[in-house]
Amino acid sequence: MKRILIVGAGRSSQDLIKYLATFDKGKAFNILLIDKSIESLDLYKQAYGNVETLQIDLNYGELPEKHIRESDMVISMLPAFMHYDIARECVTNYTHFATASYVTDEIQSLHEEAVAKNLVVLMECGLDPGLDHMSAMRVIDDIRQSGYPLHAFETFTGGLLAPSNEDNPWNYKFTWNPRNVVLAGHGVVKFIQEGRYKYIPYHKLFKRTELIHIPGYGYFEGYANRDSLRYLDVYNLRGIKTLYRGTLRRSGFSEAWDIFVQLGATDDSYLMEEVGHMTHRQFINSFLSYNPKDSVELKLAHYANIGVESREMYMLKWLNIFSDEPVGLHKGTPAQILEHILKKKWTMGDRDKDMIVMWHKFEYIKDGELKKIHSHMVCTGEDAYHTAMSKTVGLPLAIVISKFLKGALNLSGVTIPTSPNVYKPVLKELEKHDIIFKEYEPDE
Repeated sequence: MKRILIVGAGRSSQDLIKYLATFDKGKAFNILLIDKSIESLDLYKQAYGNVETLQIDLNYGELPEKHIRESDMVISMLPAFMHYDIARECVTNYTHFATASYVTDEIQSLHEEAVAKNLVVLMECGLDPGLDHMSAMRVIDDIRQSGYPLHAFETFTGGLLAPSNEDNPWNYKFTWNPRNVVLAGHGVVKFIQEGRYKYIPYHKLFKRTELIHIPGYGYFEGYANRDSLRYLDVYNLRGIKTLYRGTLRRSGFSEAWDIFVQLGATDDSYLMEEVGHMTHRQFINSFLSYNPKDSVELKLAHYANIGVESREMYMLKWLNIFSDEPVGLHKGTPAQILEHILKKKWTMGDRDKDMIVMWHKFEYIKDGELKKIHSHMVCTGEDAYHTAMSKTVGLPLAIVISKFLKGALNLSGVTIPTSPNVYKPVLKELEKHDIIFKEYEPDE
Protein backbone atom coordinates (compact mmCIF):
# COMPACT_ATOMS: atom_id res chain seq x y z
CA MET A 1 0.00 0.00 0.00
CA LYS A 2 1.15 3.53 -0.77
CA ARG A 3 1.58 5.90 2.15
CA ILE A 4 0.16 9.43 1.92
CA LEU A 5 0.93 12.24 4.34
CA ILE A 6 -1.75 14.97 4.39
CA VAL A 7 -0.88 18.18 6.22
CA GLY A 8 -3.93 20.24 7.13
CA ALA A 9 -7.36 18.91 8.13
CA GLY A 10 -9.48 22.03 7.73
CA ARG A 11 -12.85 22.16 6.00
CA SER A 12 -11.33 22.36 2.54
CA SER A 13 -9.61 19.02 3.14
CA GLN A 14 -12.59 16.82 3.97
CA ASP A 15 -13.52 15.64 0.46
CA LEU A 16 -9.86 15.06 -0.38
CA ILE A 17 -9.40 12.92 2.73
CA LYS A 18 -12.64 11.01 2.21
CA TYR A 19 -11.82 10.15 -1.41
CA LEU A 20 -8.29 8.95 -0.67
CA ALA A 21 -9.30 7.09 2.50
CA THR A 22 -12.08 5.19 0.72
CA PHE A 23 -10.33 4.69 -2.64
CA ASP A 24 -10.44 1.02 -3.65
CA LYS A 25 -12.53 0.36 -0.52
CA GLY A 26 -9.79 1.75 1.69
CA LYS A 27 -7.20 -0.80 0.53
CA ALA A 28 -5.09 1.47 -1.66
CA PHE A 29 -3.52 3.95 0.74
CA ASN A 30 -2.40 4.32 4.32
CA ILE A 31 -2.83 7.94 5.39
CA LEU A 32 -1.13 9.99 8.08
CA LEU A 33 -3.05 13.18 8.79
CA ILE A 34 -1.33 16.07 10.58
CA ASP A 35 -3.13 19.12 11.96
CA LYS A 36 -3.08 21.39 15.00
CA SER A 37 -6.73 20.64 15.87
CA ILE A 38 -7.18 17.44 17.87
CA GLU A 39 -10.94 17.68 17.32
CA SER A 40 -10.58 17.56 13.53
CA LEU A 41 -8.07 14.73 13.73
CA ASP A 42 -10.31 12.62 15.98
CA LEU A 43 -13.21 12.92 13.51
CA TYR A 44 -11.16 11.47 10.66
CA LYS A 45 -9.51 8.80 12.80
CA GLN A 46 -12.91 7.54 13.92
CA ALA A 47 -14.37 7.67 10.40
CA TYR A 48 -11.64 5.80 8.50
CA GLY A 49 -9.68 2.75 9.59
CA ASN A 50 -6.69 3.52 7.37
CA VAL A 51 -6.13 7.06 8.73
CA GLU A 52 -3.54 7.70 11.43
CA THR A 53 -3.31 11.14 13.04
CA LEU A 54 -0.65 13.34 14.60
CA GLN A 55 -1.23 16.69 16.29
CA ILE A 56 1.39 19.28 15.32
CA ASP A 57 1.04 23.06 15.05
CA LEU A 58 3.32 23.85 12.13
CA ASN A 59 3.15 27.57 12.93
CA TYR A 60 5.58 26.78 15.75
CA GLY A 61 7.67 23.98 14.28
CA GLU A 62 8.76 22.14 11.18
CA LEU A 63 7.20 19.08 9.63
CA PRO A 64 9.29 16.12 10.87
CA GLU A 65 11.59 14.87 8.11
CA LYS A 66 10.93 11.30 9.24
CA HIS A 67 7.30 11.47 8.15
CA ILE A 68 8.21 12.98 4.78
CA ARG A 69 10.85 10.33 4.13
CA GLU A 70 8.46 7.48 5.00
CA SER A 71 5.71 8.77 2.67
CA ASP A 72 5.18 8.19 -1.04
CA MET A 73 3.24 11.46 -1.40
CA VAL A 74 2.88 14.56 0.78
CA ILE A 75 -0.22 16.73 0.28
CA SER A 76 -0.19 20.23 1.75
CA MET A 77 -3.56 21.80 2.54
CA LEU A 78 -1.90 24.56 4.55
CA PRO A 79 -1.79 28.29 3.68
CA ALA A 80 0.13 28.92 0.48
CA PHE A 81 3.14 30.59 2.12
CA MET A 82 3.96 27.27 3.88
CA HIS A 83 4.11 25.11 0.74
CA TYR A 84 7.65 25.79 -0.41
CA ASP A 85 9.44 24.58 2.72
CA ILE A 86 7.47 21.33 2.66
CA ALA A 87 7.94 20.85 -1.09
CA ARG A 88 11.68 21.45 -0.77
CA GLU A 89 11.95 18.80 1.97
CA CYS A 90 9.93 16.40 -0.16
CA VAL A 91 12.24 16.74 -3.16
CA THR A 92 15.30 16.42 -0.91
CA ASN A 93 13.89 13.20 0.55
CA TYR A 94 12.69 11.65 -2.73
CA THR A 95 8.99 12.10 -1.94
CA HIS A 96 6.25 13.35 -4.29
CA PHE A 97 4.45 16.58 -3.33
CA ALA A 98 1.01 17.97 -4.21
CA THR A 99 -1.19 20.94 -3.39
CA ALA A 100 -4.04 22.96 -4.87
CA SER A 101 -2.18 26.28 -4.76
CA TYR A 102 -0.47 28.39 -7.42
CA VAL A 103 3.05 27.70 -8.67
CA THR A 104 5.43 30.29 -7.24
CA ASP A 105 8.92 31.14 -8.43
CA GLU A 106 10.30 29.29 -5.40
CA ILE A 107 8.30 26.17 -6.19
CA GLN A 108 9.30 26.37 -9.86
CA SER A 109 12.96 26.41 -8.83
CA LEU A 110 12.53 22.79 -7.69
CA HIS A 111 11.60 21.57 -11.19
CA GLU A 112 14.95 20.36 -12.50
CA GLU A 113 15.85 18.51 -9.30
CA ALA A 114 12.40 16.91 -9.20
CA VAL A 115 12.74 15.74 -12.82
CA ALA A 116 16.21 14.33 -12.14
CA LYS A 117 14.79 12.34 -9.21
CA ASN A 118 11.67 11.30 -11.15
CA LEU A 119 9.42 13.13 -8.68
CA VAL A 120 6.26 15.11 -9.27
CA VAL A 121 5.52 18.44 -7.64
CA LEU A 122 1.83 18.70 -8.50
CA MET A 123 0.44 22.24 -8.30
CA GLU A 124 -2.72 24.17 -9.19
CA CYS A 125 -4.94 21.11 -8.98
CA GLY A 126 -7.92 22.38 -6.99
CA LEU A 127 -10.81 24.62 -8.01
CA ASP A 128 -9.27 27.87 -9.24
CA PRO A 129 -6.52 27.12 -10.08
CA GLY A 130 -7.25 23.57 -11.16
CA LEU A 131 -10.72 22.89 -12.49
CA ASP A 132 -10.43 26.08 -14.52
CA HIS A 133 -7.31 24.69 -16.24
CA MET A 134 -8.83 21.32 -17.00
CA SER A 135 -12.24 22.48 -18.22
CA ALA A 136 -10.80 25.31 -20.29
CA MET A 137 -8.07 23.23 -21.93
CA ARG A 138 -10.59 20.58 -22.97
CA VAL A 139 -12.40 23.15 -25.13
CA ILE A 140 -9.27 25.01 -26.24
CA ASP A 141 -7.62 21.79 -27.40
CA ASP A 142 -10.79 20.73 -29.26
CA ILE A 143 -10.87 24.07 -31.10
CA ARG A 144 -7.19 23.83 -32.01
CA GLN A 145 -7.49 20.23 -33.19
CA SER A 146 -10.30 21.34 -35.49
CA GLY A 147 -7.87 23.79 -37.05
CA TYR A 148 -9.66 26.97 -35.99
CA PRO A 149 -7.75 29.99 -34.61
CA LEU A 150 -8.75 30.98 -31.07
CA HIS A 151 -9.80 34.63 -30.91
CA ALA A 152 -10.82 35.16 -27.25
CA PHE A 153 -10.97 33.40 -23.91
CA GLU A 154 -12.71 34.71 -20.80
CA THR A 155 -13.18 32.81 -17.56
CA PHE A 156 -14.85 33.60 -14.24
CA THR A 157 -15.18 31.69 -10.97
CA GLY A 158 -17.10 32.53 -7.81
CA GLY A 159 -17.46 30.98 -4.38
CA LEU A 160 -20.94 32.15 -3.49
CA LEU A 161 -23.87 31.62 -1.18
CA ALA A 162 -26.56 29.36 -2.61
CA PRO A 163 -29.99 30.96 -2.94
CA SER A 164 -31.87 30.94 0.37
CA ASN A 165 -34.80 32.55 2.13
CA GLU A 166 -32.55 34.63 4.37
CA ASP A 167 -32.76 38.40 4.01
CA ASN A 168 -29.23 38.97 2.79
CA PRO A 169 -29.02 41.84 0.29
CA TRP A 170 -25.42 40.93 -0.57
CA ASN A 171 -26.37 37.34 -1.47
CA TYR A 172 -22.96 36.51 -0.10
CA LYS A 173 -21.14 34.98 2.86
CA PHE A 174 -17.58 33.80 3.35
CA THR A 175 -17.12 30.39 1.75
CA TRP A 176 -13.32 30.58 1.59
CA ASN A 177 -10.53 32.48 3.32
CA PRO A 178 -12.12 35.78 4.50
CA ARG A 179 -8.84 37.64 4.33
CA ASN A 180 -8.48 36.83 0.64
CA VAL A 181 -11.98 38.23 0.03
CA VAL A 182 -11.22 41.51 1.80
CA LEU A 183 -7.91 41.93 -0.03
CA ALA A 184 -9.21 40.77 -3.42
CA GLY A 185 -7.95 42.88 -6.30
CA HIS A 186 -5.09 44.66 -4.54
CA GLY A 187 -2.45 45.65 -7.03
CA VAL A 188 -2.92 46.28 -10.75
CA VAL A 189 -5.17 44.17 -12.96
CA LYS A 190 -3.72 43.19 -16.35
CA PHE A 191 -5.53 41.65 -19.33
CA ILE A 192 -5.87 41.81 -23.13
CA GLN A 193 -8.95 43.15 -24.90
CA GLU A 194 -9.21 43.03 -28.68
CA GLY A 195 -5.46 42.99 -29.10
CA ARG A 196 -4.71 45.80 -26.63
CA TYR A 197 -3.12 45.42 -23.22
CA LYS A 198 -5.39 46.86 -20.53
CA TYR A 199 -4.79 47.77 -16.89
CA ILE A 200 -7.18 48.58 -14.06
CA PRO A 201 -5.86 50.20 -10.85
CA TYR A 202 -7.31 48.87 -7.61
CA HIS A 203 -9.40 51.96 -6.84
CA LYS A 204 -11.26 51.50 -10.16
CA LEU A 205 -11.59 47.71 -10.14
CA PHE A 206 -15.10 47.34 -8.71
CA LYS A 207 -16.48 50.00 -11.02
CA ARG A 208 -15.58 47.86 -14.06
CA THR A 209 -17.80 44.79 -14.03
CA GLU A 210 -19.24 42.46 -16.63
CA LEU A 211 -22.78 41.00 -16.56
CA ILE A 212 -22.85 37.22 -17.05
CA HIS A 213 -25.87 34.96 -17.46
CA ILE A 214 -25.76 31.30 -16.41
CA PRO A 215 -28.73 29.33 -17.82
CA GLY A 216 -30.95 28.18 -14.99
CA TYR A 217 -29.13 30.26 -12.38
CA GLY A 218 -29.64 33.86 -13.43
CA TYR A 219 -27.34 36.83 -13.68
CA PHE A 220 -23.99 37.40 -12.03
CA GLU A 221 -21.44 40.18 -12.20
CA GLY A 222 -17.76 39.63 -12.73
CA TYR A 223 -14.77 41.78 -11.89
CA ALA A 224 -11.25 41.21 -13.20
CA ASN A 225 -8.60 39.14 -11.43
CA ARG A 226 -5.12 40.51 -10.96
CA ASP A 227 -2.96 39.16 -13.79
CA SER A 228 -4.56 37.41 -16.73
CA LEU A 229 -1.35 37.69 -18.73
CA ARG A 230 0.36 34.78 -16.96
CA TYR A 231 -2.08 32.47 -18.77
CA LEU A 232 -0.67 33.41 -22.16
CA ASP A 233 2.00 30.78 -21.61
CA VAL A 234 0.10 28.45 -19.25
CA TYR A 235 -2.50 27.83 -21.99
CA ASN A 236 -0.20 28.59 -24.95
CA LEU A 237 -2.32 31.57 -26.00
CA ARG A 238 0.30 33.92 -27.46
CA GLY A 239 -1.39 35.96 -30.19
CA ILE A 240 -4.92 35.72 -28.77
CA LYS A 241 -6.93 38.96 -29.08
CA THR A 242 -8.79 38.83 -25.74
CA LEU A 243 -7.72 37.14 -22.49
CA TYR A 244 -9.60 37.95 -19.29
CA ARG A 245 -9.97 36.19 -15.95
CA GLY A 246 -12.40 37.31 -13.29
CA THR A 247 -14.34 36.63 -10.11
CA LEU A 248 -18.11 36.19 -9.91
CA ARG A 249 -20.47 37.81 -7.44
CA ARG A 250 -24.21 38.36 -7.43
CA SER A 251 -25.53 41.54 -9.02
CA GLY A 252 -25.06 44.65 -6.88
CA PHE A 253 -22.15 43.32 -4.82
CA SER A 254 -19.40 45.31 -6.52
CA GLU A 255 -21.07 48.72 -6.25
CA ALA A 256 -21.54 48.29 -2.51
CA TRP A 257 -18.09 46.76 -1.93
CA ASP A 258 -16.48 49.63 -3.80
CA ILE A 259 -17.58 51.96 -0.99
CA PHE A 260 -15.24 50.14 1.39
CA VAL A 261 -12.46 50.41 -1.18
CA GLN A 262 -12.97 54.16 -1.69
CA LEU A 263 -13.06 54.73 2.07
CA GLY A 264 -9.73 52.97 2.54
CA ALA A 265 -11.30 50.29 4.74
CA THR A 266 -9.56 47.48 2.79
CA ASP A 267 -6.07 48.95 3.27
CA ASP A 268 -3.68 46.46 4.89
CA SER A 269 -0.57 48.63 5.04
CA TYR A 270 -0.81 50.21 8.51
CA LEU A 271 -2.17 49.60 12.02
CA MET A 272 -5.02 51.75 13.33
CA GLU A 273 -4.92 53.34 16.78
CA GLU A 274 -6.99 52.47 19.89
CA VAL A 275 -8.72 49.58 18.17
CA GLY A 276 -9.56 47.99 21.51
CA HIS A 277 -12.00 50.85 22.23
CA MET A 278 -13.38 51.13 18.70
CA THR A 279 -16.98 50.42 17.64
CA HIS A 280 -18.20 49.55 14.14
CA ARG A 281 -19.52 53.08 13.78
CA GLN A 282 -16.26 54.66 14.89
CA PHE A 283 -14.33 52.49 12.44
CA ILE A 284 -16.35 53.83 9.51
CA ASN A 285 -16.30 57.38 10.86
CA SER A 286 -12.51 57.33 11.13
CA PHE A 287 -12.30 57.52 7.32
CA LEU A 288 -14.78 60.40 6.98
CA SER A 289 -14.32 64.13 7.45
CA TYR A 290 -15.04 65.73 10.81
CA ASN A 291 -18.47 67.31 11.08
CA PRO A 292 -20.16 67.37 14.51
CA LYS A 293 -23.58 68.14 12.99
CA ASP A 294 -23.91 65.42 10.33
CA SER A 295 -24.46 61.76 11.13
CA VAL A 296 -22.01 59.09 10.02
CA GLU A 297 -24.66 57.78 7.62
CA LEU A 298 -25.09 61.18 6.01
CA LYS A 299 -21.35 61.77 5.72
CA LEU A 300 -20.82 58.35 4.13
CA ALA A 301 -23.68 58.86 1.68
CA HIS A 302 -22.22 62.21 0.67
CA TYR A 303 -18.69 60.78 0.38
CA ALA A 304 -19.83 57.84 -1.76
CA ASN A 305 -22.30 59.94 -3.76
CA ILE A 306 -25.23 57.65 -2.94
CA GLY A 307 -28.65 58.29 -1.45
CA VAL A 308 -29.27 57.78 2.24
CA GLU A 309 -32.08 55.40 1.25
CA SER A 310 -30.18 53.77 -1.62
CA ARG A 311 -29.69 50.05 -2.16
CA GLU A 312 -26.01 50.38 -1.30
CA MET A 313 -26.81 52.10 1.99
CA TYR A 314 -29.27 49.35 2.87
CA MET A 315 -26.59 46.74 2.17
CA LEU A 316 -24.13 48.55 4.42
CA LYS A 317 -26.69 48.91 7.21
CA TRP A 318 -27.43 45.18 6.99
CA LEU A 319 -23.78 44.57 7.91
CA ASN A 320 -24.27 46.60 11.12
CA ILE A 321 -21.34 48.85 10.26
CA PHE A 322 -23.15 51.86 11.75
CA SER A 323 -23.83 50.16 15.09
CA ASP A 324 -22.16 50.92 18.41
CA GLU A 325 -21.10 47.30 18.77
CA PRO A 326 -17.43 47.00 19.77
CA VAL A 327 -15.17 45.74 16.99
CA GLY A 328 -13.70 43.14 19.32
CA LEU A 329 -10.03 43.41 18.35
CA HIS A 330 -7.08 44.88 20.25
CA LYS A 331 -5.12 45.85 17.15
CA GLY A 332 -5.39 45.62 13.40
CA THR A 333 -5.08 47.16 9.98
CA PRO A 334 -8.21 48.57 8.35
CA ALA A 335 -8.52 45.37 6.31
CA GLN A 336 -8.19 43.17 9.39
CA ILE A 337 -10.79 45.19 11.27
CA LEU A 338 -13.22 45.13 8.34
CA GLU A 339 -12.76 41.38 8.02
CA HIS A 340 -13.54 40.93 11.71
CA ILE A 341 -16.71 43.03 11.40
CA LEU A 342 -17.85 41.18 8.28
CA LYS A 343 -17.39 37.76 9.87
CA LYS A 344 -20.21 38.59 12.26
CA LYS A 345 -22.70 38.67 9.38
CA TRP A 346 -20.94 36.75 6.63
CA THR A 347 -20.04 33.55 8.50
CA MET A 348 -22.09 30.66 7.17
CA GLY A 349 -24.77 29.37 9.52
CA ASP A 350 -25.86 25.78 10.01
CA ARG A 351 -28.61 26.09 7.38
CA ASP A 352 -26.51 27.88 4.79
CA LYS A 353 -25.23 26.20 1.63
CA ASP A 354 -22.45 27.46 -0.58
CA MET A 355 -22.34 27.40 -4.36
CA ILE A 356 -19.42 27.32 -6.79
CA VAL A 357 -20.00 28.83 -10.21
CA MET A 358 -17.46 28.65 -13.04
CA TRP A 359 -18.04 30.09 -16.52
CA HIS A 360 -15.90 30.19 -19.66
CA LYS A 361 -16.38 31.97 -22.96
CA PHE A 362 -14.42 30.93 -26.05
CA GLU A 363 -14.41 32.69 -29.40
CA TYR A 364 -12.82 31.25 -32.53
CA ILE A 365 -12.81 31.86 -36.29
CA LYS A 366 -14.52 29.30 -38.53
CA ASP A 367 -14.80 29.93 -42.27
CA GLY A 368 -14.24 33.65 -41.67
CA GLU A 369 -17.00 33.92 -39.06
CA LEU A 370 -16.69 34.48 -35.32
CA LYS A 371 -18.10 31.51 -33.38
CA LYS A 372 -18.69 31.22 -29.64
CA ILE A 373 -18.78 28.43 -27.08
CA HIS A 374 -19.84 28.86 -23.47
CA SER A 375 -19.09 26.40 -20.69
CA HIS A 376 -20.32 26.46 -17.11
CA MET A 377 -20.32 24.39 -13.96
CA VAL A 378 -22.45 24.95 -10.86
CA CYS A 379 -21.92 22.90 -7.70
CA THR A 380 -23.98 23.38 -4.53
CA GLY A 381 -22.91 22.25 -1.07
CA GLU A 382 -24.96 20.04 1.22
CA ASP A 383 -24.68 22.30 4.27
CA ALA A 384 -22.25 24.66 6.00
CA TYR A 385 -19.81 21.82 6.70
CA HIS A 386 -20.08 19.63 3.58
CA THR A 387 -19.40 22.45 1.16
CA ALA A 388 -19.12 22.80 -2.57
CA MET A 389 -15.82 24.58 -1.95
CA SER A 390 -14.36 21.53 -0.22
CA LYS A 391 -15.68 19.28 -2.97
CA THR A 392 -14.35 21.30 -5.89
CA VAL A 393 -10.98 22.00 -4.24
CA GLY A 394 -10.36 18.53 -2.83
CA LEU A 395 -11.71 16.08 -5.38
CA PRO A 396 -9.63 17.13 -8.43
CA LEU A 397 -6.48 16.92 -6.34
CA ALA A 398 -7.47 13.57 -4.84
CA ILE A 399 -8.32 12.05 -8.22
CA VAL A 400 -5.04 13.09 -9.85
CA ILE A 401 -3.05 11.80 -6.87
CA SER A 402 -4.87 8.48 -6.76
CA LYS A 403 -4.37 7.88 -10.48
CA PHE A 404 -0.72 8.90 -10.26
CA LEU A 405 0.07 6.65 -7.31
CA LYS A 406 -1.69 3.73 -8.99
CA GLY A 407 0.46 4.22 -12.11
CA ALA A 408 -2.24 5.53 -14.44
CA LEU A 409 -0.55 8.93 -14.95
CA ASN A 410 3.06 9.64 -15.91
CA LEU A 411 3.99 12.96 -14.34
CA SER A 412 7.37 14.50 -13.51
CA GLY A 413 8.71 17.79 -12.17
CA VAL A 414 6.66 20.86 -11.28
CA THR A 415 3.44 20.34 -13.21
CA ILE A 416 -0.15 21.59 -13.47
CA PRO A 417 -3.15 19.72 -14.97
CA THR A 418 -3.29 21.17 -18.48
CA SER A 419 -2.46 18.09 -20.56
CA PRO A 420 -5.16 15.81 -22.05
CA ASN A 421 -3.80 12.70 -20.33
CA VAL A 422 -4.62 14.38 -17.01
CA TYR A 423 -7.74 16.46 -17.60
CA LYS A 424 -9.70 13.91 -19.66
CA PRO A 425 -9.83 11.12 -17.03
CA VAL A 426 -10.16 13.58 -14.15
CA LEU A 427 -13.11 15.47 -15.65
CA LYS A 428 -14.78 12.14 -16.45
CA GLU A 429 -14.34 10.97 -12.87
CA LEU A 430 -15.61 14.28 -11.48
CA GLU A 431 -18.89 13.84 -13.36
CA LYS A 432 -19.61 10.89 -11.05
CA HIS A 433 -19.53 13.42 -8.21
CA ASP A 434 -21.89 15.90 -9.93
CA ILE A 435 -19.10 18.26 -10.97
CA ILE A 436 -20.16 18.62 -14.58
CA PHE A 437 -19.24 21.21 -17.20
CA LYS A 438 -21.92 21.97 -19.77
CA GLU A 439 -20.62 23.26 -23.10
CA TYR A 440 -22.93 24.91 -25.63
CA GLU A 441 -23.22 27.54 -28.33
CA PRO A 442 -25.04 30.55 -26.78
CA ASP A 443 -28.23 31.97 -28.26
CA GLU A 444 -27.58 35.53 -29.34
